[in-house]
Amino acid sequence: MALIREDQNLFVVDLHYIVPLEEIEPHIEPHLAFLDKHYAAGCFIASGAKVPRTGGVIIATAESRTALERLLEADPFKKEKLAEYSITEFRPGRVAPQLKE
Repeated sequence: MALIREDQNLFVVDLHYIVPLEEIEPHIEPHLAFLDKHYAAGCFIASGAKVPRTGGVIIATAESRTALERLLEADPFKKEKLAEYSITEFRPGRVAPQLKE
């Protein structure tokens, strides 16, 4: 299954925890459910915790940056003000063949 259209930009979403890890832990399951929902919809390509665990990273695709920002508002980490989000949009110059449409 192709994930990335040739004319489509990608986004790197950088989450940085702004509360102690103990406050993050109770919200992990709802956050994972949020991720699963958007993997199923084809919006998220990869995600994971940073090393060291100061936040996380999501590689995403969306119709626009605005659409992605709206989608991220539903993330429990954002709703509960547990993390700050930085979004970098980029146009891929090269993509692994199995990811192209």
